Amino acid sequence: MAATISLHLRNLKSLEFILGAVLLGVIVFCVLFSQWLFTPPGAIDLGARLLPPFQDVAHLFGTDALGRDVLSRVAAGGWVSLKVGFLSVMGSVVIGVVMGLISGYYRGVWDVIVMRFADIQLALPFILLAITFVAILGGSLTNTIILLIISQWVQYARLVRGSVLTLREREFILSARAIGVKDMALILHHFLPNLLGPVIVLMTLNVANNILLESSLTFLGLGVDPTIPSWGGMLAEGRTYLQTAWWISVFPGLAILLTVLGLNLLGDWLRDTLDPTGRTSR
Repeated sequence: MAATISLHLRNLKSLEFILGAVLLGVIVFCVLFSQWLFTPPGAIDLGARLLPPFQDVAHLFGTDALGRDVLSRVAAGGWVSLKVGFLSVMGSVVIGVVMGLISGYYRGVWDVIVMRFADIQLALPFILLAITFVAILGGSLTNTIILLIISQWVQYARLVRGSVLTLREREFILSARAIGVKDMALILHHFLPNLLGPVIVLMTLNVANNILLESSLTFLGLGVDPTIPSWGGMLAEGRTYLQTAWWISVFPGLAILLTVLGLNLLGDWLRDTLDPTGRTSR
């Protein structure tokens, strides 16, 4: 027990954990309290349009073509990106884990159907799926989340199924079956706890990936409504002014970079913490 506690304390002092937690903590704090910290993101001031950054305390990151404060819009856009990232991952986890557990535990016809459907979906290019989805249902915040859930539940299903196939022949599972433990109890008390590690790591990395995907889709006009501030939308708006007002695109781009970097660092730290055998040497 003492050795385990010591290991976790050392892991908390890891540079990956500290840097990732600081980056993500600062961004989440600014996003959650943006309405109290910054001016309203939709406030227009044509007299201060295209104001360069760091020249006015009221507009630290400058202003866009309509005189809107870039800093407040970056903070407001972070709410959209983080919401899409976390909600889409949670939806993918629920569907994927359930499908993977049933497929790996019961096998048979259900396993064949689920895995062949997963293979077909993995063969579809994401951009083709996105264009088809948006053409049918239209682009919105809710539809973007649903699209990401549909495209990514397969990853969790395949991961969980593979782990279940390995675990179902382990001695503690066979012993539980021998004493008459029911299927649901086996899944909840024996399989799920042993699956949480890899699933949590994949969740962390997929939140970062989904933030990038949402920004890319919105940049292409396939994601969030343009009237809603988002990092991808700000990148799209600022591309016209790259040579004259670079800050309109650079600051939301930096927000995406730092958020994804923080999440990836935490994902690497979680992988090393939950799977000591695969820890990289430092």
